[in-house]
Amino acid sequence: MIETAHIVDAKGLACPMPIVRTRKAMKELVPGDVLEVLATDKGSTADIKAWAAGSGHAYLGTETEENVLHHFIKKDSAQAEVKKEIPVIDLAAFVKKMQEEQLTIVDVREQQEFDAEHVPGALHIPLNEVEARMDELNKEETIYLICQTGRRSGIAGIRLAENGFNNVLNVVPGMTDWTKQTMKRGNES
Repeated sequence: MIETAHIVDAKGLACPMPIVRTRKAMKELVPGDVLEVLATDKGSTADIKAWAAGSGHAYLGTETEENVLHHFIKKDSAQAEVKKEIPVIDLAAFVKKMQEEQLTIVDVREQQEFDAEHVPGALHIPLNEVEARMDELNKEETIYLICQTGRRSGIAGIRLAENGFNNVLNVVPGMTDWTKQTMKRGNES
């Protein structure tokens, strides 16, 4: 059993609220403390894992009890505040740019999300693989990052910026509001 310093109840809340409450609670803890987050949103596991990795905390795991997910995150003593902001581009401007030129678009969602639908021509690099696969991207190009709501792509942008990618834009709000043509896995030409 993991000893927790604080419990956040985010049951019944959808993305991004479990992350919002987790972030707020984590600020009140001291390095080494463990936070337990109770959630019913099935997507919260991937979200909290990615958020913990991107913010310098340690994701310890998730246990499921009945229909409630218990996420455990340890505040890292080496936790560094994210000070860098990634510029954003709204969907309308992004679509206009797509019509004008060939863009480098990176979709950082999970495999099943990308397989279900994605922006035509997008490269798929899930958030948890961004650091390992950075060498697939050209630092000289402008890279447009997209996810479901703009949160994961924002984290991916920070990781790229910290590694010398100076031309990164976060497409917001992402696929949630995307109404243009999409591709499914297997129907790319």
